[in-house]
Amino acid sequence: MIAQPPPSTVKRWTTKPFPDSAEQRIAIESLTQSLGISSFLAALLVQRDVTTYEEARSFFRPETGHLHDPFAMKDMDRAIERLLRAMRPERQEKILIYGDYDVDGTTSVALVYSFLKNYHSAIDYYIPDRYKEGYGISRQGIEWAAENGFSLIIALDCGIKSIDRVAEAKALGVDFIICDHHRPGTELPDAAAVLDPKREDCQYPYKELSGCGVGFKLLQAFCIEKNIELQQLYPHLDLVAVSIASDIVPLTGENRVLAFYGLKYLNSTPRTGLKALIKVAGFSRELDITNLVFGLGPRINAAGRIQHAKAAVQLLLAESEEEADTFAMAINKHNNSRREFDSSITEQALTMIRESDTLTRAKSTVLFDASWHKGVIGIVASRCIEHFHRPTIILTQSNDKAAGSARSVPGFDVYEAIEECADLLEQFGGHTFAAGMTMPVNNIDAFRQKFEEVVSRKIKEEHLTPLIDIDLPLDFSEISDKLVRIVKQMGPFGPHNMQPTFMTEDVYLVSEPIIMKEKHLKINVRQSRSGHTLTAVGFGLAHIADQLRPGKPFSICYQVEQNFFNGNVSLQLMLKDVKV
Repeated sequence: MIAQPPPSTVKRWTTKPFPDSAEQRIAIESLTQSLGISSFLAALLVQRDVTTYEEARSFFRPETGHLHDPFAMKDMDRAIERLLRAMRPERQEKILIYGDYDVDGTTSVALVYSFLKNYHSAIDYYIPDRYKEGYGISRQGIEWAAENGFSLIIALDCGIKSIDRVAEAKALGVDFIICDHHRPGTELPDAAAVLDPKREDCQYPYKELSGCGVGFKLLQAFCIEKNIELQQLYPHLDLVAVSIASDIVPLTGENRVLAFYGLKYLNSTPRTGLKALIKVAGFSRELDITNLVFGLGPRINAAGRIQHAKAAVQLLLAESEEEADTFAMAINKHNNSRREFDSSITEQALTMIRESDTLTRAKSTVLFDASWHKGVIGIVASRCIEHFHRPTIILTQSNDKAAGSARSVPGFDVYEAIEECADLLEQFGGHTFAAGMTMPVNNIDAFRQKFEEVVSRKIKEEHLTPLIDIDLPLDFSEISDKLVRIVKQMGPFGPHNMQPTFMTEDVYLVSEPIIMKEKHLKINVRQSRSGHTLTAVGFGLAHIADQLRPGKPFSICYQVEQNFFNGNVSLQLMLKDVKV
């Protein structure tokens, strides 16, 4: 029996305009000659605003020299002055590295703690308990710091909205250096320094760093001020790459440089803990961003979702292989438990939507169940969007409050929509596509109504249909090992630098479609114009098989990849969608 497709099976194809202005045509011709590539590949580069030989060299060969001056970030001078003051031999202040419990937070803590401990012995780290303390700077964490003699806290991936908590800490004699990348509110915390490229008064040239990326910039500035060779810092980029991938930040500009080198270290000399995690995840070939998003990130996250995220930091800091293997296996076990919670809660959530006419017709989804596991509600929100393509918030009960995770669809800013409902919330924070919040349980119905009103007013109809962004039409005759090799060099791929997706019209079946594991589709196809035949695989596209008939033309959109099987390498199309 073939699995039934979700309601959001119908997808909207949009093809980017071919770069055809006079300037673009000149750029394509210039790149074709200077790089020795086809005009098709040159057009693909021009689409991504790579128009000169120098820009192409920077794009294909990112260099650490392309990283921005960390002191261009507002308050960086204040942050370094406060950090160095704490480290003075006559002061030897106790420094606490405090981070959120997700991948970005735990990698940030592991990065800053593991580097600074080489230069300061009075240092420790703290991860709040997801269930007892909640998101961000907690009162419990501040009290623990004060009771244990810490006078400086470096907060990573959180703190930008912790006005009250930072004030409480200051009253207890504890200073803060905040390293965050979330949107600030109208007021900033009264900290020794607030590092956040999204501050309105911050002129830092790149705004999309992860929390771990902001932590890296702090360490970069520390190295410059202390005349420490930056080569000592760069091996820690393996952690930054994991944070960039897992936090779904744009893979452009500085993030692309950080991810490029982070992947190099991950694939050559990963830290002991990540090496153990790679092993339990079952990866045997070179890792890419997708492997981090779906393989390493969820396992690191699982520690905080199921028990306590401190286990993730312990894994990332492990020095012996034996210790790392023990932590990695425990975290992998947590990840298996997380999958079970995720699967059962997702099914409950989907049933709630399907059984309600109001929820089925709505432009948004807001669901609440007091028994749902707080650690997986963000994942469940993403799963619901796969079936009902619209902004989604999943709520559960935590410490007598309703705690929620929001996820959005491309083109719609869920953070702004939540901000319009702020009067019903106790706290909230996040990004364009993901956010978290807490509210009184009694406010859920009012929040659901207001959020639906805001979304209905703001969202465009096209945002409610899954989008496939196609780069260029492609003839099968153009598909070659060289094309795949050059396209691969355009990575690391991620938001705003996605792997190229192509479209070919007028293709035909060469043989009967093959259904794999009742869910996946495998077809051999020929393009009538070129006569070339290729194999195409579509995960989750088994339902399309019934639409395909011998002699009946159809269109496909896909990515071109190499297929490794039994020691052989062949070209293969990874189908995104089929239109008959």
